[in-house]
Amino acid sequence: MQGQDADSASPRAACKRLLLAGLAVSALTACASGGGSHHAPRAGRNVGVLLPLSGSNARLGQEMLTATRMAMDTPTAPTLDVHDTAAPGSSAGAAAQAAIAAGDGLILGPLTADETIQTAKVSVPASIPVLAFTSDISVVQPGVWALGIAPEQQVRRMVLAVHQQGRQHFAAFLPNNRLGQALGQALQRVCDENGIQSPRIMFHDSTQDAITANLKTLSAYDSRAAAAPPQPAPDAPAQTDATAAIDPANPDGAPPPSLPVAQDAPVAALPPPPFDALLLGDTGLQLGQVINALALAHVDSTQVQIMGPGLWAAFASKLGALQGAWYAAPDPASRQAFVQQFMARYHHMPTPLADLTYDSAALVKALDQSRPAGSPNGYSVQALTRPDGFGGVDGAFGFLENGRTRRDLAIFQIVPNGGGRMVIPPAGRLRRSAN
Repeated sequence: MQGQDADSASPRAACKRLLLAGLAVSALTACASGGGSHHAPRAGRNVGVLLPLSGSNARLGQEMLTATRMAMDTPTAPTLDVHDTAAPGSSAGAAAQAAIAAGDGLILGPLTADETIQTAKVSVPASIPVLAFTSDISVVQPGVWALGIAPEQQVRRMVLAVHQQGRQHFAAFLPNNRLGQALGQALQRVCDENGIQSPRIMFHDSTQDAITANLKTLSAYDSRAAAAPPQPAPDAPAQTDATAAIDPANPDGAPPPSLPVAQDAPVAALPPPPFDALLLGDTGLQLGQVINALALAHVDSTQVQIMGPGLWAAFASKLGALQGAWYAAPDPASRQAFVQQFMARYHHMPTPLADLTYDSAALVKALDQSRPAGSPNGYSVQALTRPDGFGGVDGAFGFLENGRTRRDLAIFQIVPNGGGRMVIPPAGRLRRSAN
């Protein structure tokens, strides 16, 4: 499909290609819509779409393309010039080159950070803007934006809100992986940009002993415990479930939130740690180990505002042990209209990545509709970086000239029995109505 929009072929041919790829849902969608629009491309106005339409990510790519077409479902919408980044002998760079040669004024995609790097090598010299679907902001630059909800956007939202509440001393306890590194860099950057004291940042390994030892070091546990008068030992140790916090048969498992956690020698209430806001980055079983270590190091929400990644939203119902902790994420209510519309047409839930392609196409349609009469190209940097931004499925978003993307995120708090409730709504600094 490289260099050719599936809409420009006959509906029967388009359906046949998709069915042969095992993508019946998308094929039937194309047939039902009559294959899309057939108006002739106009240089500068047609839009390149770079997605994996074959190979291992074909189903995902086809669903993202379906959402793109859904947003552009008007007779006067710009032409989509679709390119398969996973076609045999092709690549994202080659697909971008073909889109530029076709006269596309804007490129939507590609999917991954590595593909975005390839695309930028040809799009930036040609001054063709790129709206990529990655959340890795290491690839952004003037003319190349990342539409994914990035760790930096989440961290910025929480840090500024916590700072406004009077907290001054930030720290991070993060896994030594790509997400952890991104969160740590974001915390450092946000603190630097806002005149906040440089944060304490520690990366940890994956064993319970290492996590506990490192967190005690970060929280100055030994000096805090030394400053607290010891409690008298009980006459007889009570039998509790504390020893079950780590199951000997499953040493890497997460402690059930309802169980008390094993303690060191009894101490009175410890002084607070040397930070009043702590950013975590773990998920899954390793987050359970961190929760256990927080209890052992006497770090809790009564003294410290704990924060975490938006990924926590997917399993917040299991995080009662982190009650009071925050995470930043889109308001789920903003997605409901899109989900209902998508399900009504295609009879299944859209993947979150379909949100991004829908938003990028809706943005294109909005810019095209507001394009001055006689203007050959409405996709200039000035148009893309308009101050009020754009309405999106996952809330309002906007672009800066340096390649950064702004997101209007809400802040959620973990409640005692698990689950998250919104405590701070989206800031509303960007456009709130969908385009």
